[in-house]
Amino acid sequence: MEQASLGLTNSAREQTAKVLNSLLADEFVLLVKTWNCHWNIRGNAFHSQHVLLDEQYHALVEVVDDIAERVRALGGQPLGSMHAIHEHTRLKEMPFHKPLPKAQEMVSALVQDHETIVRELRLHHDSVDQRQHDVGTISLMEDLILKHEKMAWFLRAHLDDEEGQS
Repeated sequence: MEQASLGLTNSAREQTAKVLNSLLADEFVLLVKTWNCHWNIRGNAFHSQHVLLDEQYHALVEVVDDIAERVRALGGQPLGSMHAIHEHTRLKEMPFHKPLPKAQEMVSALVQDHETIVRELRLHHDSVDQRQHDVGTISLMEDLILKHEKMAWFLRAHLDDEEGQS
């Protein structure tokens, strides 16, 4: 890990970069999954879901970039291959073969992934804050919690529509 004079110990920077790389892997898998759902969604709510997924995958591209850049700012090396991402993710890919999953299955899987990421962020928040004292990463993590909670909420609203709830 490169030396950076940020007021953090080498160990703190390394531990935080490791946490962030796992998060990067999850975010990248969610990005690809969201893209795939965007391309393959169908049904009565096609247009609104297609537009929502378009907005979300664009937001996830920024999230992936922000996390990778934070790893670099800490002097670490962000994961840079599909193999490494696959090895470090906690999310499961969705099979997109015939027959394609139904829209409700796609949206539900994305909700679960956003919620998994929120739980992982909450799990690591305190250790990064208390052990590493890394205010920059804490700020990023808190922003990501809000983004993922909102994305999950928007997706859940589409599930409610399909289930006939208000």
